Amino acid sequence: MEVINGLFHGFAVALTPINLWWCFVGVFLGTVVGILPGLGPPATIAMLLPLTFQMNPTSAIIMLAGIYYGAKYGGSTTSVLLNVPGESASVVTCFDGYQMARKGRAGAALGIAAIASFVAGTFGVVMLMLVAPPLARMALSFSSPEYFALMCLGLAMVVLLAGKSLTKALLAMLVGLWIAGMGTDLFSATSRFTFGNMELLDGIDFVVVAIGVFALGEVLGNMEKREEAQMLPVPKGLRNLLPTMAELKACRFAFVNGSVIGFLIGVLPGAGSTIASFISYGVEKAVSKHPEKFGTGVPEGVAAPEGANNSETGGALVPMLTLGIPGSGTTAILLAAFILWGLKPGPLMIQDNPTLFWGLVASMYIGNVMLLVLNLPLIPLFAQVLKLPAYALYPVIFGISIVGVYSVSGSLFDVWMLAVFGLMGYAMRRLDYPAAPLILGLVLGDSMERALRQSLMMSQGDLSILVSRPISAVMLFLAAVILIAPLFRKANAWRIKAIEEQV
Repeated sequence: MEVINGLFHGFAVALTPINLWWCFVGVFLGTVVGILPGLGPPATIAMLLPLTFQMNPTSAIIMLAGIYYGAKYGGSTTSVLLNVPGESASVVTCFDGYQMARKGRAGAALGIAAIASFVAGTFGVVMLMLVAPPLARMALSFSSPEYFALMCLGLAMVVLLAGKSLTKALLAMLVGLWIAGMGTDLFSATSRFTFGNMELLDGIDFVVVAIGVFALGEVLGNMEKREEAQMLPVPKGLRNLLPTMAELKACRFAFVNGSVIGFLIGVLPGAGSTIASFISYGVEKAVSKHPEKFGTGVPEGVAAPEGANNSETGGALVPMLTLGIPGSGTTAILLAAFILWGLKPGPLMIQDNPTLFWGLVASMYIGNVMLLVLNLPLIPLFAQVLKLPAYALYPVIFGISIVGVYSVSGSLFDVWMLAVFGLMGYAMRRLDYPAAPLILGLVLGDSMERALRQSLMMSQGDLSILVSRPISAVMLFLAAVILIAPLFRKANAWRIKAIEEQV
């Protein structure tokens, strides 16, 4: 009954004209971002974050979340028409989607992708609605040691699957924790890592790091690419975008498979939608009566990964909203957005901010309907975006990034820091250092330090408090196992295979 009442309240919030408008803006931008290869939702959300500070927090979160799950829809367009994934999780869609397009079934492939995305995306929101409240109530029993252990576990899982080199992923995470430690110590009021610079006493703004590493780093990396892919003809007319009844019948179990696997993988920090797509595709191929046809253009090969890709977003929001633990770069930026507005995702999120939580959930139902409408009749229009030369976008992205950072603080120092972190993001791409652990370390750094020091205050400096409490001991043990496991050949081979599937 509590869930039903909350959902009715959420629809009352989401159906207001202003929130409907921002929901539409979010899913529309998300679709365009998904279509444009190389940009991605983390860079887009980071870039637009400063522009939302004057908005109502509920409207802003609805829009930013719309970009997040909307990009999953748009990524299938380039996978089918160009054999180039617009978003990393759409890699698997290329296998059968592009082959269907080559057979003259591009419209059916795009239609199946849109329907699978709608079904699985809606399933993900339903599960978010059902799972989040009881998980939040369970987490209310957590104290500082449990929170510290939980954040350690989340970081360990992200590091495990963030890059082929565990050492590089750990270094990136430690750099993020180091950046989070810059500024004035909240407990002793002493300055740390400021190097005598007064500008650093307040620390480095998350927006500066996120925009620099993701937006500018992505652009600088993409400017080196010279490859041009040839686009297959775009089907025109709604009738040409609808799959046949036989194709829909063949996909019925793939819709279920992608929905369930995507949500379950999404709840695990660090796994992400790319791994969910590959696992769903593998399961669908394993149970198929004709596995040899996968990769030649079968509709199930499009439905399963696209469903998992979209259901994962609902799962990824569960730990972020109820535990304050982001599982990816995108959810880390969303978590930072909450914090910048003075909101604290965690066990009390639903209780203290029911309007925002239930408004977000209801907006995701509405957003999925909007995306279904956008991604069927408007696919030919969106495909025209692919004809826009990439170099035309780069000055726009640079301009929005610089104006956005300057508008937050009015400080030229932050603009210089933006340039520094942009070059750092570019260097990390070239040297194959993953950005997600750095961003997660930056976002969780303050909370981890606070939880650890509060734990030590509780125990009068005795570190054994972290392992004497059962829940924190289990989570720290799991974190240690996750980081030690790659030392064993078989476990590391599985880890490398999972990471290679994301590339």
